[in-house]
Amino acid sequence: MTKGYGNEKMREKLIELLRESKTGLTGMEVAEKLKINRATMSKYLKIFAAEGLLRQKQIGSVNLWLVEEGVDSFNFPADFFQVKNKYSEYVLSLSAPQAHNLIKTSLHSGAKPSKLITEVIVPTIESVENSYASGKIGKSEKKFLDVIVSNSIYLIETASEEINSKKNMVILATDSQNDLLAKAASAAFHSEKWKTSFLGDMSSAIDVLFDIDLQRFLSKIWSKRDGLMVIAIFSSKEGEIKFFRRAIDSSKTKFGKNLRVVLCTKIAKKTKTDADFISDDIEKLLQWCQTTFESSQS
Repeated sequence: MTKGYGNEKMREKLIELLRESKTGLTGMEVAEKLKINRATMSKYLKIFAAEGLLRQKQIGSVNLWLVEEGVDSFNFPADFFQVKNKYSEYVLSLSAPQAHNLIKTSLHSGAKPSKLITEVIVPTIESVENSYASGKIGKSEKKFLDVIVSNSIYLIETASEEINSKKNMVILATDSQNDLLAKAASAAFHSEKWKTSFLGDMSSAIDVLFDIDLQRFLSKIWSKRDGLMVIAIFSSKEGEIKFFRRAIDSSKTKFGKNLRVVLCTKIAKKTKTDADFISDDIEKLLQWCQTTFESSQS
């Protein structure tokens, strides 16, 4: 800490200062304006450059510091709507660096990771799906946009490392259409200290031996059967939902009452299943799982 500044405050001061300069500032100029020791300032500049917030531009023998495009300062939760619109705009315009810098800046500005998923990432996934369904974008472009979003999800997931070993979750998609949404949910739960096992698109696992395969997997990742285990199924197809739900039923018999099943789908009203909870809203799903975990520990 220098001159009373912590990392967050220093980041805010730097972004504000460098945004005011269209051509950039030297490290010496930054140190002088912020009244901070040059060696200390150099350390901060390198740290924030490694985080993707700042960049250097060399003009002759002079190194100038600038703010990366897409980087800004935000005040959360008030700015979630602004970030959602900016992020969707960057993704749909194929601007991967700007999209990723926006996510990084949001995290550094104190945005709750799970809220970034539910209020920024998920709406953008839906926007991409709608653009593809309406013929505005083709398969190649959609694949590229999905990769941009997937990498953003990774940035959010890696921002949180603390895990509660009693909060266990297996997340799977029954088809490729729900794979990215399931991945987003996995990151949201991970950020809330859940130990998540993301299986992705499991459509290739539909066979008569899947129930045995699942039990073996659960025995390895939940060997002590401590705490709560939730299996979340993301799907838009009734047949696949019924298959995976039946396969999990046999596991519930073996692993007991602390194994729960949740279903994330938009066709819940048409689907007859005895899942413990059904919703197409990841935030509601997260809230239910948190409440259920707390109840299981009382």
